[in-house]
Amino acid sequence: MTGNRLVVLAGPTAVGKGTVAAAVREEHPDVWISVSVTTRRARPGEVDGVHYHFVDDAAFDRLVAGGELLEWAVVHKAARYGTPRGPVVTSLEAGQPSLLEIDLQGARQVRETMPEAVFVFLKPPSWDELVRRLVGRGTETAEERERRLETARAELAAEPEFDVTIVNHEVHAAADELVALMKSGTSSSA
Repeated sequence: MTGNRLVVLAGPTAVGKGTVAAAVREEHPDVWISVSVTTRRARPGEVDGVHYHFVDDAAFDRLVAGGELLEWAVVHKAARYGTPRGPVVTSLEAGQPSLLEIDLQGARQVRETMPEAVFVFLKPPSWDELVRRLVGRGTETAEERERRLETARAELAAEPEFDVTIVNHEVHAAADELVALMKSGTSSSA
């Protein structure tokens, strides 16, 4: 398969998946990026429909029951996240380079239903840097941070499951590397 296929970006919590996806959105408007649905509360600065579709549990249950999610999972033993199926299919049918920025559980589900996608693992430069980024966000309580760090340890071990690894030393460089991969249709490790 040539370029313009689905790329799935995943990696440990606080590695910068959302920040890299935002840089792609800003610098590469031709790339379509899926907007996930979540039951968690919006963080300061997040906009409904741009960063996530924020829904309550009942609305999320309806999406699951209706088969409207490509994947979904409970993340950090707390909120649920999912990828609406319809917009992904529409984007791929239109031939657009398409990106899913999701968690590890979601990536595994997508691999089951769309194995032709390219699976990219976004990796921190080091464990210490990952911890610094998580603490530096200041968006989680101490208990949430510990839960996320516990999750991150397990998520880092999943790197071999992915087709390509990009190390997030610098956001714009990682975004450019991701877009180049999306448009080339090749998979060479970074």
